[in-house]
Amino acid sequence: MILKNKKALISASLLTLLPLPIGLALWDSFPQEAAPGFLVIATPLIMLAVQWLCILLTSKDPGNQGRNKKPLGMVLWIIPFLSCLCNGIMYALFLGAEFSPSAWMMGGMGLMFAIIGNYLPKTKMNSTVGIKVPWAYTSEENWNATHRFAGKIWVIGGIVIALVAFLPEAWAFAVMLIGIIVLCVVPVWYSYRYYKKELAEGKPLKAGYGPVDKKVLKISDVFLAVLLVFVAVVMFTGDLNYQFGADSFTIEASFYGDLTVSYDDIDAVEYREGNVPGYRAGGFASFRLLMGFFENDEFGIYTRYTFYKPESCIVVTMGEKTLVLSGETAAETTRLYNTLLEKIS
Repeated sequence: MILKNKKALISASLLTLLPLPIGLALWDSFPQEAAPGFLVIATPLIMLAVQWLCILLTSKDPGNQGRNKKPLGMVLWIIPFLSCLCNGIMYALFLGAEFSPSAWMMGGMGLMFAIIGNYLPKTKMNSTVGIKVPWAYTSEENWNATHRFAGKIWVIGGIVIALVAFLPEAWAFAVMLIGIIVLCVVPVWYSYRYYKKELAEGKPLKAGYGPVDKKVLKISDVFLAVLLVFVAVVMFTGDLNYQFGADSFTIEASFYGDLTVSYDDIDAVEYREGNVPGYRAGGFASFRLLMGFFENDEFGIYTRYTFYKPESCIVVTMGEKTLVLSGETAAETTRLYNTLLEKIS
């Protein structure tokens, strides 16, 4: 299957990597805190690795041999679409474009669901792509009916998510979350109901998952376990360290680019109790750290290097730019504030 589609594979791989040369061309225009090294180089390469892992699993699946080109087509073009969308949004933000990144991301996700929904009814029974619940494997009729039904609601749901993306962010996020739950749960329920109907009619049914299906599921479980460990490390660890020099201070950040600020560029330093609200426009966010570009009504787009929900914050004004900092505790933030005041005085 790979050899027969090598032109499409090369085209899709090049499209996945397209943000890399564009990012390199724009490298000098990116702000220092954007961590362009990881964004420009690592992100497209990671996307490409994921794409080829999916392609290899799909091409080796006996259910796709000679009769099922649609899953490969889906795998081929979804990853390049995501690579260009995510990196395009980031590049635009770093170059100063004013727009709602979350709205564009939700709109892109809605479009992706609609595209996948268009593919689902044309997908024959296989072990790698589709609504892979045991009841769908009990008969070709169940599989086909489930995927025809899922295709319809995925197209409709994807269009709805894309249309509501430009509503106020809280509403758009709520609709997207509910929509994703519906798109995942309802086809499973439909497949189970279809299975019970066939069972009541006395139709001869298969046992469900076959040997190949079980093997693919085991590989998926291992991959998922590794992914969950990686996500847990990233989401719950990391630190911020502040190094003060004679003319500037540097923020050393885990999982994100370091930032150096000259004392001469600072116009004002303000201590605030509690957290500074804002939505992430681009950068890094976890249950430990919040770093990168954020947005709120007071500052517009601002740069943030804080711990998650800090007890207090420091607002640093530098011309039209705003930088929000914090220590891990209120006491550490107070010490950081006093050190900054001493240095800029």
